[in-house]
Amino acid sequence: MIGGACTALLTLTSAPSQAAAKIQRLVSPGGIEAWFVQDATVPLIAMEYAFSGGASQDPPGKPGVGNLVADLLDEGSGDLDSKTYHERLERRAIELSFQSNRDQFRGSLRMLKDNKDEAYDLLRMALTSPHFEPKDVERIRAQVIANLRRESTNPSSLAGRKFLELAFGDHPYARTATGTLDSVPTIQIPDLKDYTRRIIAKDTLRVAVVGDVDPDTLGKLLDKTFGGLPAKAELTPVPDVVATRPPQRAFVPLDVPQTVVTFGGPGIARHDPDFMAAYVVNHILGGGGLSSRLYKEVREKRGLAYSIYEALVWMDHSSLFIGNTGTRADRAGETVDAIEAEVRRIAEEGPTQKELDEAKSYLKGSQMLALDTSSKLAQAMLQYQLDKLPIDYIEKRNAIVDAVTLDDAKRVAKKLWGNGLLTAIVGRAPQAAAQPVSAPPKAN
Repeated sequence: MIGGACTALLTLTSAPSQAAAKIQRLVSPGGIEAWFVQDATVPLIAMEYAFSGGASQDPPGKPGVGNLVADLLDEGSGDLDSKTYHERLERRAIELSFQSNRDQFRGSLRMLKDNKDEAYDLLRMALTSPHFEPKDVERIRAQVIANLRRESTNPSSLAGRKFLELAFGDHPYARTATGTLDSVPTIQIPDLKDYTRRIIAKDTLRVAVVGDVDPDTLGKLLDKTFGGLPAKAELTPVPDVVATRPPQRAFVPLDVPQTVVTFGGPGIARHDPDFMAAYVVNHILGGGGLSSRLYKEVREKRGLAYSIYEALVWMDHSSLFIGNTGTRADRAGETVDAIEAEVRRIAEEGPTQKELDEAKSYLKGSQMLALDTSSKLAQAMLQYQLDKLPIDYIEKRNAIVDAVTLDDAKRVAKKLWGNGLLTAIVGRAPQAAAQPVSAPPKAN
């Protein structure tokens, strides 16, 4: 019975949503605001929500608190212990999860329409009365520590951590959300309770819902679920920061067959007028999969790596471009040289008109494919709220892409990549001797 219900939910989650352009702003009787798409195509409801906070609100010296809270909220709450709580979820094929990322504490809830009352009630209990029982805390802590131990010998994980340290110095963004082998054992139950009390509050809550539910019913469910939360969060201020100015390089020795290279530098803010031009030209450099310049230069022409990608990352208080690849240890130096040369070339010359036209065509055509399920649409609607975009952004996006000119693309390419790269290399490569880090990034 459980297996059949889960299969049904999985099938419905992948059914396409046809209502991407019909987003409405809903305000519940109790004042909870949500972006909402009513879609009766399938009897499914998907909700995504976020509170400001995330890993940047972990206590000083204790990175990983928010991550541990996210792992523990569904481990018993209200009058249900951990086992009974999970049995209730499984019996009704309710998918519920939490995540602490850099700037937000986020959650997802998915259910069949007929199970909505129980699903929202289970979420309410998790948010308002989590148990944090010692036995559950220690069990989840052990799982986190086991993952951190595995990451301590994983070159990709080490390269990512080293890159963040290189980019952000002692800023909270240099910390990883999962914490460290030193910090996680020191986290106490009062730390978890205090984080929950400070972060999970109504004033920073953003909600997106897609599915087979009418506005009046949804408003009542939102009030029942979130209405009892504290009115205001108690957030520690996080300063704005510009990532360390390139070029700089760090090397972490690790005896593994494949060397991993993580590279990047200061990016561009989501609210910057040049953001869309940066997004389009970044697709040309490294975001376009098999069609990107980096893929063609590093994989196709030289056979240095199996894959390579590069993307823009924007946060509440900073932004980056960041990429990653892996290569044979004896070809690591050649790989880094090829990446740096291609980045320098696009900074100096910009893209061609043909590349720009093809990138714009792809980005416009792929938009609706990226929103083809209820879950994907809900995730996008939440992100648009977090990015402070207008509610009709989906309708406007293609025109914004179209407006990017070749001059815009060339100017932004120079702005993004004209200073070179921050590079973190993990592996055996003797060519990758570390360069000294000069000045740490300055908070604004």
